[in-house]
Amino acid sequence: MANHKSAEKRIRSSRKRAQTNKRILSALRKCEKRLKKDLNDKNAKAIEEGLKKLFKLSDKAKNRGIIKKNGASRKKSRFSLKAAKI
Repeated sequence: MANHKSAEKRIRSSRKRAQTNKRILSALRKCEKRLKKDLNDKNAKAIEEGLKKLFKLSDKAKNRGIIKKNGASRKKSRFSLKAAKI
């Protein structure tokens, strides 16, 4: 257990940060699953909206350090190529 006020605050803030990171990563994964489903159904309007959301979430996760820069770029590139085929 923490012995100083600053250590207690660090524990609180790290828990809050972990929850936020978990929420962002979960939203990103859900978006990917939805987009994969839309790509299989070939729903053009839903794909366009899904790509916008995926780009936003992956950039947010990248900027926070939740996922790596190249990983975010790879996801965006692969989904864009699949969407372009439809």
